[in-house]
Amino acid sequence: MRHVLLLLAYMTGSHALDNGLAQTPPMGWMSWERFRCVTDCKDDPANCISENLYMTMADKMVSDGYLDAGYEYVNIDDCWMTKTRDENGRLQADRERFPSGIKALADYASILSILVHSKGLKLGIYEDFGTGTCEDYPGSKFYMDIDADTFAGWGVDMLKFDGCNSGISDMPVGYPLMEMWLNKTGRPILYSCSWPAYFVVEGKIPEYEKIAESCNIWRNYYDIQDSWASLKTIIEFYGDDVGNFSKVAGPGNFNDPDMLIIGNYGLSYEQQRVQMALWAIMASPLLMSNDLRDIADASREILLNKNVIAINQDRLGIQGSRIFKMNDFEIWTRPIEPTGSVAFSFLNLADSGTPVKANISTSGLELDMHAVYNVTEGFSGSVVGTLTNGTFFTVGVNPSGVFLGKATKIA
Repeated sequence: MRHVLLLLAYMTGSHALDNGLAQTPPMGWMSWERFRCVTDCKDDPANCISENLYMTMADKMVSDGYLDAGYEYVNIDDCWMTKTRDENGRLQADRERFPSGIKALADYASILSILVHSKGLKLGIYEDFGTGTCEDYPGSKFYMDIDADTFAGWGVDMLKFDGCNSGISDMPVGYPLMEMWLNKTGRPILYSCSWPAYFVVEGKIPEYEKIAESCNIWRNYYDIQDSWASLKTIIEFYGDDVGNFSKVAGPGNFNDPDMLIIGNYGLSYEQQRVQMALWAIMASPLLMSNDLRDIADASREILLNKNVIAINQDRLGIQGSRIFKMNDFEIWTRPIEPTGSVAFSFLNLADSGTPVKANISTSGLELDMHAVYNVTEGFSGSVVGTLTNGTFFTVGVNPSGVFLGKATKIA
């Protein structure tokens, strides 16, 4: 009977996304790819899913400049809770690993921000649409109203809502239902949905326009793994753009190709630049999953690069697209401010060989050939040249590498 009442509440209430969040792609840190579901805090206290891990990462986000660069969400993923709800049906944090409770983590993030005179360090949490999470902790099915109220009461700022242990036929109703309950709390909670990913896994094309009515960001492909092969597969999925999901993206609603794995084990320096550049072109959420306590300086510099972040955070919010592909060479472009300007990337997916020479002036970037453009390199901001009708210059693109550029209209 309870689930029937919840469905009736959805059918009779307003259920349009109404939180004012994600006007640009959200930025932050998430535990899953790097730390997974390590729960043994006795043998591995530094890396287990615990309040200590999230407090430590929050500290590093502030002290090492990530918060100042725009990374504001500290996101708890699966395995944070007990295996059963309490006597009132509410979720509970594992008492040994989170002795202070989730609200204390949210308060810690707020206090830490105040102490360093910064704004915006926020807490995200994980739950699942189904009867259980992907790691078999309690899911939200039939408890969405209680869980939304619990999260709001704890001071949570973002919800990642997975889709394990459920069927895709329920998702077009269930995901909007949770969005309705989040709205009813009165607390702005950024809503991250995994709804379309489960459709894609089953070979079906999601209804992206409906998804955008209920979700701020949404996963729509397989989980990223710490490897170049995984990264390339995701890039190609986004380049193919089956279902035209790029057209749905914009302020308040963004496709999520999954976490930044920069600073982990699987990518070379060039390949880390590829992920940062393509996530900027694709207007993707920048959610790091790495160990901020142990990260190479070169990786940290990529993650904190203000020029690339500025492309990602462009206020137009337009997702870029692949406009050219020949073998392992691709061209991607994205309109940005000021009007008439573009960010672009020349991508070389080949694993070996010599650098590819790419001609900026004949690359199909949809520029106004009656205008004048200042072309800069996207990472360094250094001037490449002035582009007008008839100019000609090339750049080199390393194997498994990228040239990221901006063509800013100046006349």
